[in-house]
Amino acid sequence: MDTKEYITSGILELYVAGTLSELENLEVYLNAEKYPEIKKEIEDIEASVLSLTKSVSPGTKGFSDIQNRMAKAGIVKTEPIRNKVSWTAYLGWAASLLFLGGSIWLYQQNDQLKLDLEVVSRENDVMEQQIADSENSLAKTEDLLNTIRDKNITVVALGGQTVSPTSYAKAYWNKEEKKVYIDAQGLPDPPNGFVYQVWSLKLNPLTPTSMGLLEDFVDDDNKVFALANPNESEAFGITLEPAGGSESPNLEQLYTLGVATS
Repeated sequence: MDTKEYITSGILELYVAGTLSELENLEVYLNAEKYPEIKKEIEDIEASVLSLTKSVSPGTKGFSDIQNRMAKAGIVKTEPIRNKVSWTAYLGWAASLLFLGGSIWLYQQNDQLKLDLEVVSRENDVMEQQIADSENSLAKTEDLLNTIRDKNITVVALGGQTVSPTSYAKAYWNKEEKKVYIDAQGLPDPPNGFVYQVWSLKLNPLTPTSMGLLEDFVDDDNKVFALANPNESEAFGITLEPAGGSESPNLEQLYTLGVATS
């Protein structure tokens, strides 16, 4: 925008006088907020109008003196002159302010509505995730219950060992499905950088075969893990190994051990 041309166009004087339309008033107001030179020019015009009004006001001493002198000279009568208020100007200003206030209010309400919609959208996403997690957890629980209740299930209790005597776990072994559920609720959270590894053991001679890792142990609420077991297991053991697991068990970190009965 060419602010100089805008200032010299005369629209600012009409704005101060209150003779513009509501839309024009809003346009001038927004331009004044955007361009400091326009705002300053409006302030200067208002100051000039106020100064001029005071200087010629009938209530001032200077005006009374001029009026008396003109009366003595027979130019005018010394009747008091009453100011005529331009109600149209006042109404124009009031309407402009109301329009501006309404626009600002609508803008704020629109922003609040957008914010509310974003909050609701995020809450819906969280709720959908919670529902999905619940469904997965329910399916996992039902699968576990079906496994536990199967007549062919073999339950193996794993007791705590030297490194952690208070630890315990339980293995639910379905030989037909070649699957084992490890209930590891009795194990402490592994240290950072370590993971629990489950082993299928043949006892004579001792031959360990890895069945897998208890991944995301800390974040798993029910601490029940499903592992494949195609082995002819005679015992199960759980050791603490470096993250990623090991090819052979660290027997010094054997947390639980249990023998499978025929």
